[in-house]
Amino acid sequence: DINLAWPSAEIAVMGAKGAVEIIFRGGSQEKQAQEVDKYEQLFANPLTAARRGYVDDIIAPSSTRLRLCQELDALYHKKLSNPAKKHGNIPL
Repeated sequence: DINLAWPSAEIAVMGAKGAVEIIFRGGSQEKQAQEVDKYEQLFANPLTAARRGYVDDIIAPSSTRLRLCQELDALYHKKLSNPAKKHGNIPL
C-alpha cells in the first residue's frame, strides 16, 4: 500500500559490485571500479525507484516514526475487496 525509503536506501536485486562483476566479466579492475560507481549512481538509490513508482516517498530517517504512524492510521479502516474463490484448494 505504501513504500517509503530513506535517502541512503539501496534498492536493487543485488549489490552494485556483484552486478558489475557479472555484466562486465573479464574487464580490468579499474574499469569495474568505474562501473560500480556508475551503477550505484544510476540504480542503487531510491530516486530511480521513486521515478519508476516503486517507492512512494523518500523520507528523512528522523521522520520515520511519524510517517509510519500516519500511514498506519490511514490504512486502519481499509477494506479489502477480494473476488470470491472459484474453487477450493484440494489436498494432493
